[in-house]
Amino acid sequence: MNLVDFSSSSLSVLPAILALGLAIITRRVLLSLGLGIVSGVLLLNDFSLSASTFYLSSLALSLFVEDGAINFGKMSIVAFLILVGMITALITLSGGTRAFAEWAQSRVKSKRGAKLLAAFLGVFIFIDDYFNSLAVGAISRPVTDRFHVSRAKLAYILDSTAAPMCVIMPASSWGAYIITVIGGILVSHGVTEYSPLSAFAHMIPMNFYAIFALLMVFAVAWFQMDVGPMRRFEYQASTGSRLGDEECGGPSLDDELGIEESSKGNVSDLVVPIIVLIVATISLMIFTGAQTLEESGKAFSVLGAFENTDVGTSLLYGSGMGLISALFTVFKQRMPLPEIGRTMWIGAKSMFGAILILFFAWTIGSVISDMETGKFLSTLIQGNLPPQLLPLILFVLSAAMAFSTGTSWGTFGIMLPIAGDLSAATEIALMLPMLSAVLAGAVFGDHCSPISDTTILSATGARCGHIDHVSSQLPYALAGAVVAAFSYLVLGFTDSLTLSLITGFFVFTLVCMFLMWLSRRPGKLA
Repeated sequence: MNLVDFSSSSLSVLPAILALGLAIITRRVLLSLGLGIVSGVLLLNDFSLSASTFYLSSLALSLFVEDGAINFGKMSIVAFLILVGMITALITLSGGTRAFAEWAQSRVKSKRGAKLLAAFLGVFIFIDDYFNSLAVGAISRPVTDRFHVSRAKLAYILDSTAAPMCVIMPASSWGAYIITVIGGILVSHGVTEYSPLSAFAHMIPMNFYAIFALLMVFAVAWFQMDVGPMRRFEYQASTGSRLGDEECGGPSLDDELGIEESSKGNVSDLVVPIIVLIVATISLMIFTGAQTLEESGKAFSVLGAFENTDVGTSLLYGSGMGLISALFTVFKQRMPLPEIGRTMWIGAKSMFGAILILFFAWTIGSVISDMETGKFLSTLIQGNLPPQLLPLILFVLSAAMAFSTGTSWGTFGIMLPIAGDLSAATEIALMLPMLSAVLAGAVFGDHCSPISDTTILSATGARCGHIDHVSSQLPYALAGAVVAAFSYLVLGFTDSLTLSLITGFFVFTLVCMFLMWLSRRPGKLA
C-alpha cells in the first residue's frame, strides 16, 4: 500500500489536532476521534475513496486479527476490561462494596481521608497502569462516593498516581520496557559506566514531572485545592446534585444501585477478589517472564522476569482468577443463577463505552503513526541549540508528541533514541538528564491527551465523564509541568541534581500556594 509521505510536512499533525480540538470543544469523543481518523486516512491516501476505504478496513481488521491470528495484545486488554467490569458488579451484588464502604466509613472519618485512601492505593498498586486505574477505582469508588468526592477528583487521583508510579518503578510493565530501551541506547553509544538497571535507578530522582505529579495528588487531597472545572464538580458532588459520572460510557450511579446488593456481604467479599486479582496478576507476570528467560537460556531474576513478561496474558488470566473468586462470594450466599448472570452482563456492559473509545484511540494511533507525526515533531529540535537547554526542550517536545499521539510508550520508543543521539553528539554527561526529560514529558503529555488510553481507563475506573476528567485534570498537570520545567532548566545549566530538586520543591510550594489562593476565590460553582 503506497501512502503519502508526511514525515516532513506540518500536515502530519492535522489529524491529531483535529481530534483533540473537537474533543475539547464538542465533548463528543467518538465523533472527534472519528473525524480525526477520517481526515488522516484521506490525507494518507491522497483523497482516493477506494484506497481510503481499503486502508481503513485493514486498520479496523488489524485490531482483531494480526498476521493471520487473533490480535492477542489488544484483545487481552478488551477481555481484561470486561472481566474487571464483571468482578466489580459481582462484588456489588455480594454486598462487599457496601460492607467495605461501611467499614471504611467507620475508619475513614472525612472526605480528606477518602481521597488519601485512593491516593495511597494508587501508589502501592504500581505493577501496571491499566490495572492500577481499574483496580484502585473499583476499591476506592464506594468510599469516595459516600463522602461526596466527585468522580472527576477520583479520576484525577487514579491517573496521576498510575503512570507516575509505573514510570519510576523498575518492577512494573513500564519500568521493564524502559530499561530494555535504555540498555540498547547505552550499548549503541558505548556507555559502560552504567548498567541498564543502574541507569534507570539514577534517572528516578530526575523524573521531575512524575515526582511532583505524585506530590501534587497528596497536596490536592490534603489542602482541598480545587481549581478550574474540578471546583465545580466538587461543589456539585458536595451538594449531592452530581458526582460527575455522566457521559462516561458506563452505568451511572443509579444503574449501579440497580444491582440489588446483598445484606449478607462482608468486607472480605470485596477484599478477597481484589487481592486474588493483584497476587495472581503479579505472579503470572513473573511466571510468563520466567518462561521467556528459560526459552532464551538466561538465568532467572525478578527484574529479568518483569522485563520479559507477557502483560496481556498476565492481565487476562489474573482477572479470570479474580472473577472466579468474585463468583465464589455470591455462590456461598446461594444467589440464583439468573441474578448472577444478569449482574455479570451489567458489569460487562458497563465497559462497552470505554472499549469503543479505546478502539477509536487505537485506530487514530495507527493513523498518526503512518502520518509520521513523531518524525515531524522530532525535527523541531534540530539546529544550533545550547546543550544546557536540551533537557527542557526534550521535556516539552516529548510532551507535545505524547499529547498528539496519545501514547507514552510510543513517545518513549521515538524520543529516547533521539535523546541518546543528541547527548552523544553534544554533551554525553547530559544523557541521563535528557532521557529522564523524555520520560517525564511523555507522562505529562499523556495526562493532558484526550486520546490517551490511560486517560480513558482512569475515567472508566472512576466512572467519570471522559472529557470531564481531561478538563479537570489539566490545571494540575500543567502545574506539575511548570515545576518540572524549572527543575530541568536548573539541571541543564548546573548539572546538580540536588540544586534541581531544591528548585523544584521551592517552585512546587509557590505553585501550591497559588492554587490554594485560586481555590478560595469566590466564583460561580453550580
